[in-house]
Parts: sequence; structure tokens; C-alpha cells
Amino acid sequence: MIDIKNLDVKVWEKEIMNNISLSFVTLKNYLVLGRNGSGKSSMTNFLMGNPVYEYQSGNIEIDGQNLLTLEADKRSNAGIFLSFQNVPEIIWVNLWEYLRIIYNNHLKNISPNTPVLSPFVFKRFIKKFLTDLEIDEKFLSRDLNVGFSGGEKRKIELLQASLLEPKYIILDEIDSGLDVDAFKVVSGLIKKIDTQKNSIIVITHHFKIIDYVNFDKVYVLKDGQLERSGGIELLEEIQQKGFE
Repeated sequence: MIDIKNLDVKVWEKEIMNNISLSFVTLKNYLVLGRNGSGKSSMTNFLMGNPVYEYQSGNIEIDGQNLLTLEADKRSNAGIFLSFQNVPEIIWVNLWEYLRIIYNNHLKNISPNTPVLSPFVFKRFIKKFLTDLEIDEKFLSRDLNVGFSGGEKRKIELLQASLLEPKYIILDEIDSGLDVDAFKVVSGLIKKIDTQKNSIIVITHHFKIIDYVNFDKVYVLKDGQLERSGGIELLEEIQQKGFE
């Protein structure tokens, strides 16, 4: 469980989270909602260890461990995955080699005595993931996200999550900028990576995602505070009345 208690955070001297308390339990899925500037992305970026955000007070534990003492890479090793809201394109970084490096680093963390995968072995190993997520193998030869469509970039984000098998998969606006067809594909793939070993945490403005993924709880943020929380019925209320 990620347990956040009375969290206060600043960025550039501005308070962006004020006394937030909430939790994410493994095996349950969550929607995090709120207007632009409500603190949704700031909260998840702080969770991941973005150094722009300045801790003020409060506590965060992940599975009983103090998250605040961990650097970003250690937070990843502890089981947190955060997708990019705006996925960067990185030239000269080959996608296949990038995926092999992050997987081998993950392998060292979960099984230190297991040999890392050679390029030949990894190429065979990744094929199943490509098939499951409907990704053409030709993408592996390209630079990381360079020239990819919005839907293709989102698929690569989900591919990374599948490879690393994190407990807490935070998808920040993963459905933004997608046309109707790409949205349906990406939403369906999110359902595929939703397993009995993880928690899917989706930050979104598109409520249609509930047609593809089952959610257990809804958090609504406003002005850096937790305004409301509840079950899926809260989402239905917001759909009818909007954010208050």
C-alpha cells in the first residue's frame, strides 16, 4: 500500500499540496480526478521523486517503508511506475536497447543472482509482450518515441510497465491527445496489464475509460487538497453535475 498522510508540498515557493491524506492499495484500481491545476500530476510527480517538488511536512509509506528517504530509482525499484503526461522523443536512443537496459536493471533488483539477458535472448523474450500489446516488432529498431503517434507512444509506455511489473502503475493523462480509435486501443491495453499483482492509478479527464477498466475508488482533488473520495458512484455524480 502507498499511504499518504497530511502531505504538504511546494514548488517554486508555491504550495501545491495542502494536508493531503489518501492511500492506494495493491489489487485495487483508482481514478484521480480534478480540474487543471488541482494537484493531480503534482502529487504523482512528487511520489516518483521529481526534485522540482519541495517536501514540507507529512508522511508517505510504501508497503511499510518510508518513501521520502528514497531516490527516484529506488522508488521505481520499490514498485512505482509513472507514465509521462507528455512523452518525450529521444534521438540516438534505440528503443530495443533502452528496453533491454531497463529490464536488466529491473532483473538485478528482483533477482540479483540471475544473469542479465543478452541481446539475442532479450529479442526472443520481448516478443510475447509485443504480441500482447499489439506492437509491431519494427518499432524496436527506431529511436525512442521519435516520430511515433500519440497512440504508439502510449503503447510503448504500457510495454515498459508490462516489462517491469510494478505494483503501482500510475498513468498520468495516458488517454489525452488520442483520437477515438487510439483511445479504444490504449484503454483496452490498460485492461490487459491490469492483473492480480498490481494497482492501476489513472489520472484522466475522459470518463469513458471506465468502459474498459474496473475502478474501485475515486479521488477528487481541488486546489491541492483532497476534496472528495468515494466509489464509482461518485464518478457518476460528477459526470452528471460536473466538478463543484
